[in-house]
Amino acid sequence: MITIIDYQPRWPKQFLEIAKRLKAAVGPKMLAIHHIGSTSIPGTAAKDVIDIQITVSDIDKDVLAYIMVCGFIQRKEIVSDHHPPGIAVLNEDELLKVFFQLDKPAVNLHIRKLGKFNQRYALLCRDYLRNNPAATKAYEQVKINLAKRFPDNMTAYYEIKDPVFDILMAGAEIWAKNVNWVQPESDL
Repeated sequence: MITIIDYQPRWPKQFLEIAKRLKAAVGPKMLAIHHIGSTSIPGTAAKDVIDIQITVSDIDKDVLAYIMVCGFIQRKEIVSDHHPPGIAVLNEDELLKVFFQLDKPAVNLHIRKLGKFNQRYALLCRDYLRNNPAATKAYEQVKINLAKRFPDNMTAYYEIKDPVFDILMAGAEIWAKNVNWVQPESDL
């Protein structure tokens, strides 16, 4: 069931606890770890699921094994992130990731390669929403309304949410140029 709840001050703390465990397990193969998604945006209502992105130079079996040692379950082998329809030329490898989950606390873990479109997209999205309260509140309201309308239909939720998000990201790209945004250092 899709439920959007008020911002929880425990979310950043949960991220840090999990990030420390992952960093200890993965070690130098992890180039960066970031708290991404709506739970990383202070004051924003979200699903009660911490999204974490680990950036690596290469997705190898050692990294995946280290993550499983931390209690994560690999949900799918290599998967492809959403392809924004306004970006016609985008190689498939720009969207590939490995996806893990943890139940308690609920975590979605995204392993993405440095320099790929999807790795940058998650960070730009987060930083844009952290710096643009009007866009954040509008996006938050879209999620609340979608969860009310489609509480048991994840497919419908994302079929609408993803294109709305792509509209936000068009603004994020303009913002990034205006503020000379660069990818942030690791959150840990």
